[in-house]
Amino acid sequence: METISLRIEKTTTDSIIKFTADTVLISGSYQFNNIDEAKNSPLAQQLFHLPFVKQVLISANFIAVKKFDIVEWNDVQEKLKEQIEIYLNNPGVLVLVENEPQQKKPVEVYAESTPNPSVQKFVINKKLVETDFEFKNKEEAKDSLLATELFNFPFVKEVYISENYVSITKLETIDWSEITVEVRSFIKQFIVDEKTIVSTNIQHKKNTQTISETPTNLDEVSIQIIELLDKYVKPAVAADGGNIAFQSYDVNTQTVNVILQGACSGCPSSTITLKNGIENMLKQLIPGKIGQVVAVNH
Repeated sequence: METISLRIEKTTTDSIIKFTADTVLISGSYQFNNIDEAKNSPLAQQLFHLPFVKQVLISANFIAVKKFDIVEWNDVQEKLKEQIEIYLNNPGVLVLVENEPQQKKPVEVYAESTPNPSVQKFVINKKLVETDFEFKNKEEAKDSLLATELFNFPFVKEVYISENYVSITKLETIDWSEITVEVRSFIKQFIVDEKTIVSTNIQHKKNTQTISETPTNLDEVSIQIIELLDKYVKPAVAADGGNIAFQSYDVNTQTVNVILQGACSGCPSSTITLKNGIENMLKQLIPGKIGQVVAVNH
């Protein structure tokens, strides 16, 4: 079993910090507001024994902690990271899921910046969808009420909906500082009202497409590429509000074609990530088989 290492990530809320792993830690999202609510999470209980911990959110590949104002993050974040890493590598259970329905938790949404200055990621403390959806315009979003209503904002250019977050690409004519609070409030109210995120029609269509579009009779190198992307790359880009999907591998030119989605699409730093990160990794782990990695929609 590989050792789990965490990286510290700031959020747009000064009191909240994230400890992010490069692998999926848990399915679903769980928020705990105090030690009594955390009875099913040994890790959250352990964290609540620290006097500065106000709230704990465990979701996908990260653990977010909200603090009281009695300390500064710079004074405690490294020790807190080390404590969580020790627990994860013990290994410890994150959440014990019981059969009986859990008490409904209040909806919380917080915004995170991404490497793409045009994209903001809005993380929600509950599961939104089973699979990812990308909408480039309002016409594409006709089967998603959330995306359709977001496109009613004049500054929204693209919408990407994932398991527990929404990534929004804005037009260049406006700054995030002017619209973040408005968008966050809208998304929160939409979730509170329990409106349908995506229709059953598009959900079924997406599931069918996923099955039918899965490449068959793949060569050994393509299979290796997909496994490496799923294991090492997807969790990292998901933390930044995006996704990367394998499209094809050309054995003659040794070219790997991928599709970038969400915050990764159109990101100024994505070319550097592709070349210095993903391409170098694949060349090292599949020696002699990789020439270049190209984003077909960049």
